[in-house]
Amino acid sequence: MADTKMLTDHDEIRDWAAARTGQPAISDPVLGMAHTEPVLCLAFGQQAYQDTDTGADPVGGIQIIDWDEWFRIFDERQLALVVSEDVPGRREQFHELVRRA
Repeated sequence: MADTKMLTDHDEIRDWAAARTGQPAISDPVLGMAHTEPVLCLAFGQQAYQDTDTGADPVGGIQIIDWDEWFRIFDERQLALVVSEDVPGRREQFHELVRRA
């Protein structure tokens, strides 16, 4: 795996996601986990193109939200986004949300 870097700057995170057609999202809490709050995530591929006109439940419990809401939760929870360093000719989608140190 390539080297990683930690992002906390909103513009850098938005640019990183946009380069990979990622959308800000939240997902349902994992069953059996202690917390019951929605989990912050980024949606890629089919999940990023959720059809909001159908009124159906989101695929896999993922709900696309706007960046302002995503960053509000991101900052409240003191999170950082760990991503792979860019390598010429490749767009890695590896990412992980972690607590800021």
